[in-house]
Amino acid sequence: MNIDQILKDTKDRMEKALNVFIEELKGLRTGRATPALVDNIKVDYYGSPTPLKQVAQISTPDPQQIMIKPFDATALKDIEKAIRSSDLGMAPNNDGKVIRLQIPSMSGDQRQKMVTRIKKMGEDAKVSCRNIRRDGNKHFELGEKDKTMTEDECTNGKTEVQGILKKYEDKVGEFADKKTKEILEQ
Repeated sequence: MNIDQILKDTKDRMEKALNVFIEELKGLRTGRATPALVDNIKVDYYGSPTPLKQVAQISTPDPQQIMIKPFDATALKDIEKAIRSSDLGMAPNNDGKVIRLQIPSMSGDQRQKMVTRIKKMGEDAKVSCRNIRRDGNKHFELGEKDKTMTEDECTNGKTEVQGILKKYEDKVGEFADKKTKEILEQ
């Protein structure tokens, strides 16, 4: 791999790690209803696990409620079962046409637990980025060892990889701080 390929690969992989972290944050309960809370729940639909957003329309008619309207009315029971077995901890109300989820407001203790969880998720995302940096540095060291790049190119490449890491760690921190602030404000 040449220098540009190593840097591009490193950047792409760190971007994926950041996106995974962002998706995890979207699924966290903040006391406010959002379709992202239930988007990725897997429903056993005709024998195959299917994301809820592919089998139903998800809306939030008010800040404390999520309404799930299946495209196929026969899937209502399967959706209800999937919600009950998920880790949301909410009981679905099924009226025969739609499922409603009431989002309870969070207590101060629950908020603190959620903040702790966000910090851990953020640290996990940063560790993933650091592992990607390590892989990028290995590629530079191999390039230098195989004489496909000079010592200066290797050193400069490692410096650039460190810069990329710093940028993505900062982004992870920003998203974690934003979500923490959102949870603590309510």
